Amino acid sequence: MAEPAPLGSEAPAAEAAGDFLDTAITRPRPGAAVLGVQGEVDTLTATLFADAVAELVDGPEPTLVVDLTGVTFLASSGLAVLIQGAHRAEKRNARLRLVVTTRAVRRPLEITGTDQLFDMHSDVHDAIGGDD
Repeated sequence: MAEPAPLGSEAPAAEAAGDFLDTAITRPRPGAAVLGVQGEVDTLTATLFADAVAELVDGPEPTLVVDLTGVTFLASSGLAVLIQGAHRAEKRNARLRLVVTTRAVRRPLEITGTDQLFDMHSDVHDAIGGDD
């Protein structure tokens, strides 16, 4: 983990966010893109998360997956990013598919009813369409 900024100085927000959240887009097969997310999704990291979701949704692939298996905390700001991503995907006639395996992520989605906006999956293989 990075050293804290000395008193009287401030680390850039994007740099600080990168200490708590990692994202990467992969394309495991033609027509499918997967955004892998690792870390905490909260107010500090929401902008980084939003940029990654936008990159995923704005891509050409018809199958859009957000793999949240590495997420240890999902705050309301993260839910807002997912909702915005779902609406952006809907505008291009796509639906976001979420891979969710932990209570830390599933519970906020279920409590808010946000889970209804997505196709929920337990692993990436199923989310990208299995072997078809």
